[in-house]
Amino acid sequence: MNTITTTIIDIGKDFSRYPAGRYETDGPFSGELFRAKFLVPVLDSNGHVTIELDETAGYGSSFLEEAFGGLVRLGYSSTQIKNTITLHSEDPSLIEEIEEYILDAEQG
Repeated sequence: MNTITTTIIDIGKDFSRYPAGRYETDGPFSGELFRAKFLVPVLDSNGHVTIELDETAGYGSSFLEEAFGGLVRLGYSSTQIKNTITLHSEDPSLIEEIEEYILDAEQG
């Protein structure tokens, strides 16, 4: 029997309070690194993750687009992402922004 493991990732505590940049060459806390270190392993393990978005100093669009929209460019479908990743924030517009990046990447 396969059991689904749920993980909680608090970006501000587990990654950085200051996530920024698209690519790893942009700095130590880029969207590319976050995606590779935290999101891809969960998607590949058929687990589930809740991403806590509130404990940072803010987000640049390049970080969010690369971390989440970049999943689609790696071959994950928006349905698979939605079924695997739950976004949590006190700011609903932040969740909507991330969902738009995922859909935009899927539409090409």
